Amino acid sequence: MTTPSLNGKTIAVLATDGFEQVELTKPVEALRAAGAKVEIVSPKAGEIQGFEHHDKGDMIAVDKTLEHASSSDYDGLVLPGGVINPDALRLEPKAIEFIQGFTQNGKPVAAICHGPWTLINAGAVSGRRMTSWPSLETDLRNAGADWVDEEVVVDQGLVTSRKPDDLPAFCAKMIEEFAEGRHTS
Repeated sequence: MTTPSLNGKTIAVLATDGFEQVELTKPVEALRAAGAKVEIVSPKAGEIQGFEHHDKGDMIAVDKTLEHASSSDYDGLVLPGGVINPDALRLEPKAIEFIQGFTQNGKPVAAICHGPWTLINAGAVSGRRMTSWPSLETDLRNAGADWVDEEVVVDQGLVTSRKPDDLPAFCAKMIEEFAEGRHTS
């Protein structure tokens, strides 16, 4: 099976300090290999700190701050996990508004591990079939999601996965959904 082309598409990766490194770097590599332009968007300028589970990983350059980013400039959104990253982002009003710009306009979103936490705050999980890191199951169910324990789940342009081991399936489905574009409910 050939990978769909993302030529001409621009994808945002929303992250801040504490992201799970491989959950940002592997999707970015896959997106770029499929032809997409990828920008790291963050509440802060400069660099953000990655983590490899509990240990500090690499610093990653931020391409654009939330202050200068608009969801209208992007064709899709990636929300990497790590516990610290999404927990911090869901307290950032500009981050939630940015996410809502995608979810309210039917643009595809891919969230892995703890990444779906931000989707709860964006009001984007009710009635959606999705997965996540197991500790988010109750949070997602309480917010109205149909939570399942599967490697990758796709629901109308929303792609979710549980953990780094799911990255191959996550990246493949993410690229498919980004290639399809907007989904109307």
